Amino acid sequence: MRSKQMTDRQKNNGAGVPHRTPVDRLFPDHTHGLTGEQARLREQNGWANLAVDPPAETVSEIICHNLFTYFNLIFAILTVLLCMAGSFRDLTFLPIILANTCIGIIQEVRAKKVLEKMTMLNAPHTRVIRDGIESVIESDKLVLDDIVRFRAGDQICADAVVVNGETKVNESLLTGESDEILKKPGDQLMSGSFLVAGDCHARLTEVGADSYISKLTLEAKSIKKGVQSEMINSLNKLILFVGIVLIPIGIILFCQNRFFNGGTFRASITAMVAAVIGMIPEGLYLLASVALAVSSIRLARQHVLLHDMRSIETLARVNVLCVDKTGTITENTMRVHALLPAEPSAETAPVSELIGDFVHAMSGDNSTMEALKAYFTKRTGIFPEKVSPFTSRTKYSGVTFEKGVYVLGAPEFILRTQYDSYRAVIEEHASKGYRVLVFASYEGILDGEPLTGSAAPLAFILLANPVRKEAADTFRYFEEQGVAVKVISGDNPMTVAEAARQACIPGHDSYVDATTLHTQEEIAAATERYTVFGRVTPSQKRQFIQALKAQGKTVAMTGDGVNDVLALKDADCSIAMASGCDAAMQAAQVVLLNSDFACMPSVVMEGRRVVNNIQRSASLFLVKNIYSF
Repeated sequence: MRSKQMTDRQKNNGAGVPHRTPVDRLFPDHTHGLTGEQARLREQNGWANLAVDPPAETVSEIICHNLFTYFNLIFAILTVLLCMAGSFRDLTFLPIILANTCIGIIQEVRAKKVLEKMTMLNAPHTRVIRDGIESVIESDKLVLDDIVRFRAGDQICADAVVVNGETKVNESLLTGESDEILKKPGDQLMSGSFLVAGDCHARLTEVGADSYISKLTLEAKSIKKGVQSEMINSLNKLILFVGIVLIPIGIILFCQNRFFNGGTFRASITAMVAAVIGMIPEGLYLLASVALAVSSIRLARQHVLLHDMRSIETLARVNVLCVDKTGTITENTMRVHALLPAEPSAETAPVSELIGDFVHAMSGDNSTMEALKAYFTKRTGIFPEKVSPFTSRTKYSGVTFEKGVYVLGAPEFILRTQYDSYRAVIEEHASKGYRVLVFASYEGILDGEPLTGSAAPLAFILLANPVRKEAADTFRYFEEQGVAVKVISGDNPMTVAEAARQACIPGHDSYVDATTLHTQEEIAAATERYTVFGRVTPSQKRQFIQALKAQGKTVAMTGDGVNDVLALKDADCSIAMASGCDAAMQAAQVVLLNSDFACMPSVVMEGRRVVNNIQRSASLFLVKNIYSF
């Protein structure tokens, strides 16, 4: 058993990470694992796989930031003065202040309770090898360098490295890619991903707050509160100004009544408070709180959750909306549209049955393969000798039969030098919104590496995500409201552009491949010029948001994956789908609980209606306050 000294690690972002004492790194055999004593010492030294604090405010934190405000401070001082004077009957303004405070607390606690039911990591128990015996323990009892066994269907509870066996992993929660990735000994397993096939032993390399999913959880916890809306900012500035001015005015009024007019202490305090309260727009604050609270209730009936009821006003002022293609413009389901022979004169029936044999040999754990299995049901029944699952690096999957080797995947990666010969037909269908796959015979050996041999295309398979029926009406509403839509997707830009066209998004024909954008300056220029962005990476999403905000835009963004968290964090208003991961829902200000983007027009309409009504009513309150002043 080899060992290496580990450096001491500090608490991670102050998120409740226990103090850790340096320990030796161990590399136990996968059949024996750590001894019970080694595991006990690691747990004592702080190297257990303890979950980080949930990425949400506690109830006490919610109460504190709603209770201890400058607005409440002013009235607290006035209350103390009236109590000192014994004028308890003049405390009739307190119910308004209490109601205003309670509305904010109740709404935020309600949102917290909904989100507490959601967790990013759902792996309460894990199989571990210790002292040569396999047992099932709670995941938070695992320690660094433990040997664990993962099977199909398990979620990886901590970062690990495969030491024995092979498995296929779905990392869609982390990367947004739904395809299966083959993992062999020496390959990394990221916490939060799922095993879809196979069986392996792995050694834990990062546990607790150091694991990938925990770092993202902490990132979500550190997300700043949404920028206060203009309306609330204006009220806060007004209260601050009035609060400062009231100090000398209050003193002068008290002195005038007490020393110049000969009034009693109680009468002087009461007169001063009566005059001062008339200058404070507490009714306007209550009006805003009640209006926003009522709106949050109305939106809840439409299955829309607001983390902060003030975010509805931010959303009402948005002028740029960034959306993804899948799940927003199109449905989450995928279907095969057509099978086209590579040679127009060839028959499709034999190839269709061969594809049926091919997809039957594959597991159907992603939407693409499920669509292929549903379409290619006829097969010859030949038995596969070897199966090579899809990987995001090679962009193909393959099967070896007795009569030959066949591959299926992205045309650029399978045809390679022959791609130009078929470019016209591929781009023709891609421009119509179809995802194009090529099925080809291969002269070579499948070893999990990029293809090097010759591939002869047999057929092209056209796949499509149906555009949502209500998409056109939804985006037409945003156009009428002056909200520019930017479509940001990882798919082929021509495919995304066609989906945008079918959804009636203005500027759908203005698209760019994000792989050609390398600097922040190029991204900034592209956000001003283009509407559709294809082949976008998670890190680029955040750069797009930053570029748009730098141009003075108020930006809203939709997201549903862990890879969207950083971009959601930077957006002025972030919107998450409940069908996505919980990290995105924790990061977002608005959560669509039924994952239906079609309700967005009603959300924006509700926000604008409330803002307009509050602004109209505000003049009545402010005239009274100005007159009192």
